[in-house]
Amino acid sequence: MKATGATPGAERSLLRWRNAVFVIFWLSGFQFASWAARVPNVRDILAASTSEMGVLIFGLALGAVLGLLASSHVIVRLGATASILIFLSLLSIGLVMVGLFATIAPGFVVIFVALLVLGAGNAITDVAMNLSGAANERRIGRTLMPMFHAAFSLGTMMGAGFGALSEQLGVPIGVHLTGVGVVAILTTRITVRFLQPAEQVADDQRRPADDSMADPLADAPSAQGWRARLAVWKDPRVLVLGLIVLGMAFAEGTANDWLSLSMVDGYGTTNPVGAAIFGVFVTAMTLGRLLGGRVLDRFGRVLALRATSALALIGLVLVILGPNLAVAIVGVVLWGLGASLGFPVGMSAAADDPRTATANVAAVATIGYFAFLIGPPLIGLLGEQVSLLSAFWLVGVLIVIAGLCAPAARKPARRSR
Repeated sequence: MKATGATPGAERSLLRWRNAVFVIFWLSGFQFASWAARVPNVRDILAASTSEMGVLIFGLALGAVLGLLASSHVIVRLGATASILIFLSLLSIGLVMVGLFATIAPGFVVIFVALLVLGAGNAITDVAMNLSGAANERRIGRTLMPMFHAAFSLGTMMGAGFGALSEQLGVPIGVHLTGVGVVAILTTRITVRFLQPAEQVADDQRRPADDSMADPLADAPSAQGWRARLAVWKDPRVLVLGLIVLGMAFAEGTANDWLSLSMVDGYGTTNPVGAAIFGVFVTAMTLGRLLGGRVLDRFGRVLALRATSALALIGLVLVILGPNLAVAIVGVVLWGLGASLGFPVGMSAAADDPRTATANVAAVATIGYFAFLIGPPLIGLLGEQVSLLSAFWLVGVLIVIAGLCAPAARKPARRSR
């Protein structure tokens, strides 16, 4: 992997930056899945109904949306690297709070607050790490964003597996989540030392002539003011990209929040088996993202999004209507593969214009995270009335909308110089 115009020293710096971004994405995914794998355990501890769990998980979504609304302003002020350090640590603190409260003082309100903290930390980290990854991708000169998101999915896969093992061995949720959170804080402090905003790359790193390779962290001055950052909400392409991310985030988020529980309630599995099936989902997501770069390079964003939307829809139908657990697991695999590229492609497309990348990515992510705001309580309320599996039909509608919006992700034509 050779960065365009880089000396050996600058190239090593870029590769260390790239590897640090992989670790940050992995940490974020591992911690989020650690929580998701223990959702049935939290439900049992609180003796909560399906609709009550929907309201509880709303705390996670509310924190995420509040964080996303503030993200572009926070990141412009602090920088991507400092934002990752502060808010990935905040995510870890929220995870520790969930574990401790569920063990020592279980209560609906305190866990809601803990999830609020976790969600806010995760949201701002999400935007900051995507911007850092986009900057690194452009400097190195090859498509890396699906791989970065594959690292996130690998983290969720390993986090789900570790969570399922913890359930099986009877490890208390406080020990599990507190241990994960503390180790993550320490790892974050070490890893951020290797993250580099573009202005800190070695002076002998030659900037490419093509402005499509410009750094998305180095927005033009006109994009730095808060009014300019809010103006991106008038851009139709940003809004339609947001719908793509919304639909796929709803598909991914519904699995994160409800898949393990739907397997327990809908197919009569045990809690450990439900957590393991969630692991199957994130494994499929990981594989989809690992292969995503090649698929995107060969077929383009639009065709790839349409094909993966179709896969996700087919998988979802098999999960809802499957006559047995084996068919449902096949559906989970297709659902995971199909939902794998929506978020990374949306983030890459939002960063196409380096001059407004920070604001665009924050706006698209905010629309996408709206799925996490309305999804948990909506699926929970519907699930209380019909069943969790039947409530998943709403996910199918949003997947179809995302597929129809795919042309908005097409790469813009390069401007002649």
